[in-house]
Amino acid sequence: MAYNLQTGWVVNEQAPPDSLEAKSRHPAPPIRRIDKERYFSREWMQREWDRLWTRTWLIAGVTSDLREPGDYFTFDIGPESFIITLTPEDGIVALYNVCPHRGNRLVHNDFGSLPNFTCSFHSWQFKLDGELIRITDEETFRPEVVAHRPCLRRARCETRAGLIFINMDENAGPLDEFIGLPDGYLEHYHLDEMFVVRHHISEWAANWKTGVDAFYETYHLHAVHPETQTVMNDMQVQCDLYPNGFSRMIVPLAAKSARVADQDSVDAGLASMMRDAGMDPDTYTGSARELRQVIQQAKRERAARCGIDYSDLLDGQLTDSWATGIFPNVQIGLHAEGAFLMRFLPHPTDPERFYYNTMTLWRPCPDPSYKVPDWMGLPEGTDVSGETRPDIERTGIGEPPNLGLVLDQDSELLPIVQQGLHSRAFEGPLWSEQEIRLRHFHAELDGYINGEK
Repeated sequence: MAYNLQTGWVVNEQAPPDSLEAKSRHPAPPIRRIDKERYFSREWMQREWDRLWTRTWLIAGVTSDLREPGDYFTFDIGPESFIITLTPEDGIVALYNVCPHRGNRLVHNDFGSLPNFTCSFHSWQFKLDGELIRITDEETFRPEVVAHRPCLRRARCETRAGLIFINMDENAGPLDEFIGLPDGYLEHYHLDEMFVVRHHISEWAANWKTGVDAFYETYHLHAVHPETQTVMNDMQVQCDLYPNGFSRMIVPLAAKSARVADQDSVDAGLASMMRDAGMDPDTYTGSARELRQVIQQAKRERAARCGIDYSDLLDGQLTDSWATGIFPNVQIGLHAEGAFLMRFLPHPTDPERFYYNTMTLWRPCPDPSYKVPDWMGLPEGTDVSGETRPDIERTGIGEPPNLGLVLDQDSELLPIVQQGLHSRAFEGPLWSEQEIRLRHFHAELDGYINGEK
């Protein structure tokens, strides 16, 4: 089948126009070659901080990490740090992680639970909602210095489908106006019922946009990750563009790449996917061509046996990865069983480093036949009950993140790409229609940098 430059690939041509699986008709941005300096310029980095990061809604974490009043976690981006906590009165709030007295950070760990916040410098104390409780030796302050009863400053905070968003801009529009996805898109996956079963932060020697660019397309899979060719159709991928820089790829899984000559035999990778769905690959006598639909049916039947409701998920969602871009710096690989949330966070001082912050989310089920799929890449013995919150694993520059072969390959490649961006022979990227999400992303980014948004 020839590639259609006007429409691109469509995974399900029978999907009704109002279906979440239907091809988006959002117009693509104009074709142009962007400047390469955005990937390494310190001036660009400062403009991004002033005009993007401090003005957009950012995913700080997930609601399942805040189960009882007093639970909190920290979210760091650029030079700022935030405390995201659950309060008895106001629900989830976001506080700047800084004491108004002398600037000390109030919380120094990743997460925990406290009845209130006490500064480790001079013991000033604050309620969970940021209200000042006590100033140590207040009688030694002149009344006019502290008459305004300095509290912890809040950032705007809203939740959507189990995700916690914050915004540093007090004048920004509401989150619902920012989210560019169709109604119900995130909610159908029940992210609010999923728990973090692995959390990893690794530092990569590349710009954060170099990371976004790599994960927003499957064009590189055949060259960088050839082992994926028999388990995912990396070429016939549906790319959809949505308002406000949001986008997605529907990547058909349990289906071979169109680049593979043998479309019939079932290899070890497909057999593993069958076992993930509760099937016995030794009893399967069909062709690999039909396997995607067979696995969808097997998963739906198993969910019914295990008491899990898949009624609001389409058949394609039971196998395929809906890799969804949430502007400016997030991609979530959405699956029926769980999700892989990736945040590309800028380094606070170096435009050629970023933090690859990943959370693996799992929707637990007490039935032992409901198996964690191999695509999650969880180490053996990982607690997937949802009862314990794992510590954050960290790796530094040059260390493999140990997130599986594919992601380790990406971590090796991106620093090399970053170096090449400096070459006088490189004049800026040339994007194919398989990379249309990159064009859409950078057009939205330019809107902020140029003061149009």
